Amino acid sequence: MTRIKICCIASPAEAAVALAAGADVLGLVATMPSGPGPISDDAIAEIAAGLPAHVLSLLLTAETTADAIADHVRRTGTRGVQIVSHIDPGEQARLARLLPDHERWQVVHVEDEGALAMIAAHAPHVTGFLLDSGRPSAGELGGTGRVHDWAISAAFVAASPVPVFLAGGLNPANAADAVRRVRPAGLDICSGLRRDARLDAELARRFVAAARQADG
Repeated sequence: MTRIKICCIASPAEAAVALAAGADVLGLVATMPSGPGPISDDAIAEIAAGLPAHVLSLLLTAETTADAIADHVRRTGTRGVQIVSHIDPGEQARLARLLPDHERWQVVHVEDEGALAMIAAHAPHVTGFLLDSGRPSAGELGGTGRVHDWAISAAFVAASPVPVFLAGGLNPANAADAVRRVRPAGLDICSGLRRDARLDAELARRFVAAARQADG
């Protein structure tokens, strides 16, 4: 069954909406150079502390060194971290030693087939990958609302020895197609579930239902 990650959670109330819709992973966005949904570290800590034990809380951090990432995770109390920059594999290996009991997800920004080279470099050190549509060279680290080339994403999923989540331009209308074409371990969504900058319960339910239909 495809896992559902709802990102850009802004409050305990939004977390409750996401969980009621069927999400089992929540993304909590810290300070970023671009993209929607950043909240304070204190707000992230408050939301993470109130989640049920079966829910995976992921801190989205723009930090790029193992020490800084590990410190950020410890300060916010999340169960895992989503690293939005393409960090050095050596830092990723050190992070695995610093946070062996936390999930560590590396974002891969799919601009072209060069994204596939990230697998060999990072897979030995991470819990999983998350494919997104950012352009690091332009300062975009996610939250673009753009769909990237799903053919590359499908090849990435097929080649990766660890789970892969798909993000980038997803919404209730294309969720089922994304599951069928890419076969990711999970879907990740932020802006596609928002109306007037707020998480919309009906859109969230429709998104989860579409993914479940494709699973079936």
